[in-house]
Amino acid sequence: MSGKSGKIEAMLRPGIEALGYELWGLEHHAQGRHSTLRIYIDSDNGISVDDCAKVSHQVSGILDVEDPIAGEYNLEVSSPGMDRPLYSLDQFARYVGSDISIRLRVAFEGRRKFLGRLVAIEDEDIVLRVDEHEYLLPHQHIEKANVVPSF
Repeated sequence: MSGKSGKIEAMLRPGIEALGYELWGLEHHAQGRHSTLRIYIDSDNGISVDDCAKVSHQVSGILDVEDPIAGEYNLEVSSPGMDRPLYSLDQFARYVGSDISIRLRVAFEGRRKFLGRLVAIEDEDIVLRVDEHEYLLPHQHIEKANVVPSF
């Protein structure tokens, strides 16, 4: 996670957890003078629109006081959904045995995109089986990862 996103996450986590939710992750996309702060929350009971509204209200108050984002921004609060993004090694560990898609920041063995079964977590690496080949992908090189929903 980038420095700014990490600071925002550390700032918001206590307030979100005080409401009884897990801060699953956040994404800050700056686009000129306008940006979007997308916050994903989760709970054992799932997430409703009312839950998102509660968290949005709490987070807005914190952001108004701390003012970590210059200029205008849109705040979005939602559930991570079935195709949930994965950020931390702990989150990856929860989905061992599931299919996931990964996009790397830099190419590994000539490719940046992988789709396969998450086999294990080894130290700071993700073990992904694609067909019959296992790849050891460094967590720090993952740009984006999502669970692939199975129906």
